[in-house]
Amino acid sequence: MKTLILNSLNRLHKDEAGQGLVEYLLILALVAFAATAGMSTLASGLNSAFSKIGSILGVYIT
Repeated sequence: MKTLILNSLNRLHKDEAGQGLVEYLLILALVAFAATAGMSTLASGLNSAFSKIGSILGVYIT
C-alpha cells in the first residue's frame, strides 16, 4: 500500500500537463490586477474632462 501511494505521488510530481494552464491564469490575474489598479487614474481623468465639458456647455445653455 505504501509503495502504491508513493508511486502515485511520484507520477503526480512528474506530470506537467496543467502547467501551461496555470501560467496563463497567472498572466490573466496580473493583467486584471493592473487594469484594476489603473482604473482609479482613468476614472479621475474622465471625471475631470466631463466636468470641464459640462462647465463649458453650461455657459452656452444658460
